[in-house]
Amino acid sequence: MYKHSFEKLEVWNDAVDLVELIYKLTEGFPDSEKFGLVSQMKRCSISISSNLAEGTSRNSKKDKAHFSNIAFSSCMELLNQLIISFRLNFIVEKQYLEIRNQIMKVSNKVNALRKSQLNN
Repeated sequence: MYKHSFEKLEVWNDAVDLVELIYKLTEGFPDSEKFGLVSQMKRCSISISSNLAEGTSRNSKKDKAHFSNIAFSSCMELLNQLIISFRLNFIVEKQYLEIRNQIMKVSNKVNALRKSQLNN
């Protein structure tokens, strides 16, 4: 089966792993957050991999970097939501640290990708 270029990116695969972690994490959130924080975190995590995928289809370096920048911003948005979730006691410290590490891993790779897109 043919794989698109984004599917070959390590950072895209890590971002999809992050989506899975967020979906599993938010299963334990209160029902009252279903349309609030849960929805935000799911959409935000999906946005990271989606923007990486969309960026690979762009022709110019500037456009590619633009979508990587959006993906990085979504990483920071998700980190903010994770911090709020922890402060509201929706998750325990172990969960918080695990997801935070994955967000940082993805955001560092996204940032490196963006820099390489601008310098090529």
